[in-house]
Amino acid sequence: MRIGILGTGSMADALGGQWERAGRDVVAGSRSRGDVRAAVAHGRDAVLLAVPYTAAVDLVAGLEVALRGRVLIDCTNPVGGPDFGLLTAGGPAAAERIAAAAPGARVVKAFNLCHESVWRLTPPVFGGRPLAVPLCGDDEDALTVVRRLVRDLGCEPLNAGGLDRAGLLEATAALLIGLWVGQGADAQAIAPPLEFSGA
Repeated sequence: MRIGILGTGSMADALGGQWERAGRDVVAGSRSRGDVRAAVAHGRDAVLLAVPYTAAVDLVAGLEVALRGRVLIDCTNPVGGPDFGLLTAGGPAAAERIAAAAPGARVVKAFNLCHESVWRLTPPVFGGRPLAVPLCGDDEDALTVVRRLVRDLGCEPLNAGGLDRAGLLEATAALLIGLWVGQGADAQAIAPPLEFSGA
């Protein structure tokens, strides 16, 4: 599988490094280095969007033609300000804005709930339980590709619904970041085990 990564920061390095260890062919590029189009061209099977959200929409809009037909994985978080609020509050989700900017791409929201340090763990297992990664997307073939990439990390993919539910993932990230970073709270403690969920 050939994966292109838009961005060369910590998320790109963490996820790209794990996929390389799993035997995937990975190329990362950025606008600052002038090789972002090469990363898209390389990403025949999937392209990871790993740039700050504030740069994401303009970046994919400029690559709209090159991204047509590609699986575009959005791991961005539209979170900012001292209160870690949603930058997209009251409007479409970040993933939906990205999809609108590159309408030919097959966008899947994934990998946005964890800090890059988690993605460097081999594998990310906590209390004997592999990390679960929720996915939002509308294209089943694209979701199948991303599920494989989730399993490459030693994680379990979870179906979180269509792209219209990506805003829920982004709001969850904003809540968790506010608890973790803003308060130093153990955010994992807010969810009871499945047997107490009422399911």
